[in-house]
Amino acid sequence: MNSMAEEKKPYGTVLIKAAKIIDFLSDSREGQTLTAIAANTGLSSPTALKILDTLLLIGYAEKDEQNKIFTLGTALIRHANNHLAGLDIIKVTDPYLKNLQASLDETVHLGILDKDEILYVNKLETQKAIANINSRIGNTNHLYSSAMGKALLAEFDEEALAAYLKRVELVADTPKTITDVNILQQQIAKVKEDGYATDDEESDLDVICIGAALVVNGKIFGAFSVSTPKYRFEKEQTIAKVLETKRQLLAELKRLNPFNH
Repeated sequence: MNSMAEEKKPYGTVLIKAAKIIDFLSDSREGQTLTAIAANTGLSSPTALKILDTLLLIGYAEKDEQNKIFTLGTALIRHANNHLAGLDIIKVTDPYLKNLQASLDETVHLGILDKDEILYVNKLETQKAIANINSRIGNTNHLYSSAMGKALLAEFDEEALAAYLKRVELVADTPKTITDVNILQQQIAKVKEDGYATDDEESDLDVICIGAALVVNGKIFGAFSVSTPKYRFEKEQTIAKVLETKRQLLAELKRLNPFNH
């Protein structure tokens, strides 16, 4: 009987123990001491420490040496975000964005937050004549001058927004790019009220974009936008379609998202 029981044990039992630590750190809003980690995972302190040392080595955990507390590592967070952004968000949004593109017959973009920029991960193009839209999947754009970017900035808390504005220089890509921090902050406040953001020739001349953020329970999934040559921009219809798509996508993300607890 004992040999049978031993045969059924998974090979990587240390990985199961490591997963318990990762789960505990993931669920914790603050850093945790070794004692707390051991107590909450059912591991002895020496065993927990050995596993934590390995997790630190590969970037799956981080340690504050001064306070002797552990947090989830950036490597693991990056893997999770890349998986979510690179796979799920494109799949989940695709039918809704195709519907949005078909209903307006204009260019639709999907982007994700990439450090201090928006990274284009999907683009659905119109067959109509378009102005100079310098977007391509894999390219990035500024948060402060793009509709998707401003929609995401409106989701930042005060501290994160202040930090962003402190470290990022507002450079003009067109004569209409906003380079005044106070004006940008006023715009971001309006985005919070309206639920959508506008890029009025700030990234590309003669192009106006309406964008919205996809954020559920504080988790930023990305943003999407509609780009239209200014001469045929239908403001009310475009905004209505973007807001309706946003409502649909947020409902879908809430239903499907396995990462929010």
